[in-house]
Amino acid sequence: MTITCIIPAYNEEKTIGNILDVIKEVEIIDEIIVVSDGSSDKTADVALSKGVKVVELKENRGKGGAMKAGLENSQGDIILFLDADLIGLTPHHIESLVEPVKSGRVPMSLGIFTKGRKTTDLAQKFAPYLSGQRAIKRELINTISHLEVSRFGVELALTRLVERENIDVEIVPLPDMSHVMKEEKLGLVKGFMARLKMYWEIVNYLFKNPS
Repeated sequence: MTITCIIPAYNEEKTIGNILDVIKEVEIIDEIIVVSDGSSDKTADVALSKGVKVVELKENRGKGGAMKAGLENSQGDIILFLDADLIGLTPHHIESLVEPVKSGRVPMSLGIFTKGRKTTDLAQKFAPYLSGQRAIKRELINTISHLEVSRFGVELALTRLVERENIDVEIVPLPDMSHVMKEEKLGLVKGFMARLKMYWEIVNYLFKNPS
């Protein structure tokens, strides 16, 4: 059973290199794919310098579109999705996320930040299923139609699938881990606007997919 790690990334040149260094330490990962989602910085160049497969999208498709592009270029039986702006990622985090699915215990695992930063811990406490850190069997994610148009609603699409099909999901704590917040990347005003856009895409997905 092969494992592919897919990292959707939009302008993440500052963090993607460190994340790839950690992933490459994990022997059970057979394939690593970075999807540069219309990035205007050196995200793709940094990823290429690490010797991983890079899918460059000319235009920003949103998270769902980037994940779809990664899937179309992947070979793994199990897909590990990781965000490109993680802080404190370790090989143990990755192994812990993959193990419940690799062992056959569940078809999907979901990583939740703990003991990291209060802001990110609190956000995931209230909305754990919006986490971008998860491992999932390919055959399961292939059942989601129109993944590419869900943008930031992709986590909700996966949650809806779990609820609809009554699928077992194992929650995996990710201690001492968090991510760079939008306000830190873009500044207070631009970051806040980007956050509002993300929430709008999630709400929009809910309205268009009420059940």
